[in-house]
Amino acid sequence: MILSCQNITKSFGTNTIIRQASFHLEDHEKAALIGINGAGKSTLLKIIMGELASDTGEVVFARDTTIGYLAQHQDISGERSIYEEVLDAKRDIIALEQKIRLLEKQMKHAQGDELEKMMDSYTRLNHTFELQNGYAYRSEATGVLKGLGFFEDEFDKQVSTLSGGQKTRVALGKLLLSKPDIIFLDEPTNHLDMTSINWLENYLTNYSGAVFIVSHDRYFLDHVVSKIVEIDNGKVTTFLGNYKSYSEKKAILRTAEYHAYINQQQEIKHQEEVIAKLKSFNREKSIRRAESREKMLDKIEVLDKPMEVKADMRIELHPRVISGNDVLHVECLAKAFDQQPLFSDLTFDIHRGERVAIIGSNGTGKTTILKILNHLLPPDEGGFSLGSKVQIGYYDQEHHVLHMEKTVFQEISDDYPTLTNTEIRNVLAAFLFTGDDVFKQVKTLSGGERGRVSLAKLMLSEANFLILDEPTNHLDIMSKEILEDALKHYTGTILYVSHDRYFINQTATRILELTNQTLVNYIGNYDYYLEKKEELTQIYAATNTGDGDAAAPSQSTTKLTWQAQKEEQARQRKRENDLKKCENDISELETRDKAIDEEMSQPEVATDVSRCVALSQEKASISEKLEELYNQWAELAED
Repeated sequence: MILSCQNITKSFGTNTIIRQASFHLEDHEKAALIGINGAGKSTLLKIIMGELASDTGEVVFARDTTIGYLAQHQDISGERSIYEEVLDAKRDIIALEQKIRLLEKQMKHAQGDELEKMMDSYTRLNHTFELQNGYAYRSEATGVLKGLGFFEDEFDKQVSTLSGGQKTRVALGKLLLSKPDIIFLDEPTNHLDMTSINWLENYLTNYSGAVFIVSHDRYFLDHVVSKIVEIDNGKVTTFLGNYKSYSEKKAILRTAEYHAYINQQQEIKHQEEVIAKLKSFNREKSIRRAESREKMLDKIEVLDKPMEVKADMRIELHPRVISGNDVLHVECLAKAFDQQPLFSDLTFDIHRGERVAIIGSNGTGKTTILKILNHLLPPDEGGFSLGSKVQIGYYDQEHHVLHMEKTVFQEISDDYPTLTNTEIRNVLAAFLFTGDDVFKQVKTLSGGERGRVSLAKLMLSEANFLILDEPTNHLDIMSKEILEDALKHYTGTILYVSHDRYFINQTATRILELTNQTLVNYIGNYDYYLEKKEELTQIYAATNTGDGDAAAPSQSTTKLTWQAQKEEQARQRKRENDLKKCENDISELETRDKAIDEEMSQPEVATDVSRCVALSQEKASISEKLEELYNQWAELAED
């Protein structure tokens, strides 16, 4: 066991955030700490790290444990470059390398016993250097930086000039290179694109030490952790398994808790009715019985009503007007900044009812496409047109639709005067605004809070074409699930940019990947995208990675229409279905053929001429059908 937390309690005033929390972490174990925003995750993490004192309980690490901690916000400063900053994690190895280099110089001028001592020391230092993977530390640093989304031409940038997100990535890289026995990560995927998140997943999965993660990224948790530590209403519970396993177990527990609460409430009500009836008899014996039941009732530990947030805060989206079938047509769209092309010749269509996700690495131009569609940026070439009766509802990360002087409540009530106070509060609560939070002025809110207000307004807009830029940023898991449920049942059309792979998997019916300055179309969710990515990227967005003789993709190949791609993917799916059906038919006929052989070997059948003739004819028919199916299977398998 590398970490043990026993009976941790923490209150702020009369508000108890964490109540008698106990859990542990084994060596090499990967675990996650989850809960709604404000549940106390960061508080518990600070207590574990010694940054905050608990009211009761203790945190115990195994002897000589090395610890690494990445907070959400990093304030790295100084004149060091990105590369120098992460290499600081290897200063012990660098110091050892410098000693070895110094010894090599000194040995050139040493003789006799002095040289022999130096040789012994040199051998010992070299052995230690090899054990610590010293010969690979520079390439290791380069690999980590590239994995976290930095290009080599950025390595020389001073860390003081970086954005907050870039500083967090540098701090994460430095932490990973230091290789502590246990790593604590607070929202490590917030500033990473999909490629970097995939890299981090693989790194942490294969990491030799223990990892404890605070994250709302459910896809990430599904692939990395084997234990979930949940904070729910101050109570800490441990679940073995990944996020999907936790979610299933949690649903069962919540149902059981709710039934237990209902049953207890019914029993309490029954006892109160009996007590009242006994007292109404106004007889000494009856009154004593009533008092006895009251004492028993007082001893019952009354269960709290389970919190079922999703049931209370379901959001339903209804377009005011149904659009035509053709919602958006984009033709030969191109955009460049500072003569650096982002994309060119983008052509695609979106039809009513589709939920289309645009994905790709940071800086490829995903948000730029959305801004062009909303007339916030002009295209360099090409254009687009909207279909009949299309009404756009746009969510952007700059939140231009908000009024700084209004309160959160007024932002909703002024735009939607027909909503009751309760309906407005329910919508705002789904986006984490409860109690007096709804009366805060918009200008006092953080960027994430403003984003949630914008999203709440959009959900009520009754538009029939929603365009969303990173809609799940700053939402906790419960709020994401509420939004997912709303979008899955939405009868309009959706186009969005997101890095949240779980969200994409749940909501997308189609994916457009922006890569190599063009779009690759995937008719399916994120799992389908992963399955087909390599194959379709090679066909539709291949890059010229060879020497001058390497052939670039032909004009006809790179400009295939979306319809052609759809037809090809549909053809492949039909082939797979036909192949599966063919295999099932073969299996059924072969099984029947064996059954006929067994039946004909039975004495009572062998002496029944008419039965034998019928079975023989059936067997001949099966043989013919099998021959056809074998040929059909061979053709399908070769296609």
